[in-house]
Amino acid sequence: QEYLDFRKERSRMLLSRRNQLLLEFSFWNEPQPRQGPNIYELRTYKLKPGTMIEWGNNWARAIKYRQENQEAVGGFFSQIGELYVVHHLWAYKNLQSREETRNAAWRKRGWDENVYYTVPLIRTMESRIMIPLKISPLQ
Repeated sequence: QEYLDFRKERSRMLLSRRNQLLLEFSFWNEPQPRQGPNIYELRTYKLKPGTMIEWGNNWARAIKYRQENQEAVGGFFSQIGELYVVHHLWAYKNLQSREETRNAAWRKRGWDENVYYTVPLIRTMESRIMIPLKISPLQ
């Protein structure tokens, strides 16, 4: 009964809800528990229909530019829900580390080429900074 009461109360607070079923890109590492403290950036890309294979092929080559500091946590794409949606999850010690790591990628030969080929595939993109809960294995 307590749970049912909670669900009823929660439903009064929800304005909308969206669900997605995601699959991992095979070239990304599976998310592993991390020592903290870290912040996480969730970058979401909504792609033009028909461009997922091209996106995946480019990122399979490009991920090597972002593995040096082990900031790459996971890469996922939608299977159910809104399609042609990609999520990349990155870990950083703080916002300063994020800026330095992202700037370092631009100094690596080949990163700009990846951006050149993938930007035209994007309809919209979004970045969210997240702080993990104490119970999260991704600290």
